[in-house]
Amino acid sequence: MNPSASGWIKKLLKEVSETMYSNTETTVFYNNLKHAGFIYGSNIKVVLDIVKPFELSEEERCKINLLLTFYFIYNKENPKAPFTESLIKYYKSIGDQKRSFFEDLFSDKSADSLLEKIIHKRIHIDDNFITKSFNYFLINALLFVDVLGYQRFLQDEKQIKNYVKNLESALETIVFSVIENKTEKSAYDKNLVKLFEDSIRHKNAKLVTYNDAITIIKEPLEKLYIIDLVCMASWTDKIIDNEERDFLNQLKTDLNIDRAVIVRSVNDINLFYDEHKEKVAFLSSKNLAQSFYTNSSKIVYKLITRNSKRLIKELSESKEALYLLTQSTQRNLTDEEQKKIQMQLLDIFKSIPSLAIFMLPGGMLLLPLFIKFIPRLLPSAFDDNRIDEDA
Repeated sequence: MNPSASGWIKKLLKEVSETMYSNTETTVFYNNLKHAGFIYGSNIKVVLDIVKPFELSEEERCKINLLLTFYFIYNKENPKAPFTESLIKYYKSIGDQKRSFFEDLFSDKSADSLLEKIIHKRIHIDDNFITKSFNYFLINALLFVDVLGYQRFLQDEKQIKNYVKNLESALETIVFSVIENKTEKSAYDKNLVKLFEDSIRHKNAKLVTYNDAITIIKEPLEKLYIIDLVCMASWTDKIIDNEERDFLNQLKTDLNIDRAVIVRSVNDINLFYDEHKEKVAFLSSKNLAQSFYTNSSKIVYKLITRNSKRLIKELSESKEALYLLTQSTQRNLTDEEQKKIQMQLLDIFKSIPSLAIFMLPGGMLLLPLFIKFIPRLLPSAFDDNRIDEDA
């Protein structure tokens, strides 16, 4: 079974049906999924060792783990629709047809072939600009949001897009609250929080508060997942400091979960990173916020430079966008201006396939960086609009 070749999903599901893995208790499966690295965005192995070990790339292990997790949830919910068709319908339901990066795939008539393309597109958008550490930290670590959305979809298809959107916002708010609560924040911590605030405001018109986020997290798997994400964001050089532990204890109370869940989550991430530090790219950085911000800056720089001609053409057709981008080099844009420029940039990204990353969970966090770098990297687009800094 080769996840990089066509037909791999059908073959994998045939092998899985023989293992009866779906009889595994949900919490047990989740913990095994975490130990395999899927929850942390670093797939060290295949969950429950379902697939016989041989040379698989990290992306191939991620594909397998994502599909097996979907299939596990499918069997637990026991729906009437066939698995492949239900998963495709789910992805269609949560996609914005004007902006969906799956939009060009849905013409495929074969369900198995279409699902293979969706899984590939979901995990690995473009070899040329998704760096390993960014992919681990932001994209793959949020894949479980897809799984939680699929679980809800199998229970009730209504308002599924809003559920996924609200869940993602709640997770991001809680995860970044642990950074906000630090008495001493590094420059990278502050930048990361600012990126989060700017992007989340765009998606929901107003910032999702911590209390609002808590009311959204209700299901057992949602609670386990958010605790693990907080531990992942807090972890710095094998240490989760006292302030972060206090935040976790408050989260325990707010989510009404046992202390054992917190203890296990802290121990699990320490053990995972200690055992696999040579295999996990972002562990070369002592601070995950620093790793995210540094790598995000590099990615945005590449995106702009590699699409500069197309961006200049698209931006030249929007005087308001040019004006706001020029103003952003001189002052902080207002909330309303931030929302306007982000909306206009998203409209532009729709016409440039390689910028599909901004349509992914977490991708919105890069928009403030994009706004920051465009005027500097595309000077020809701003010659007539740039305000002379020395004037």
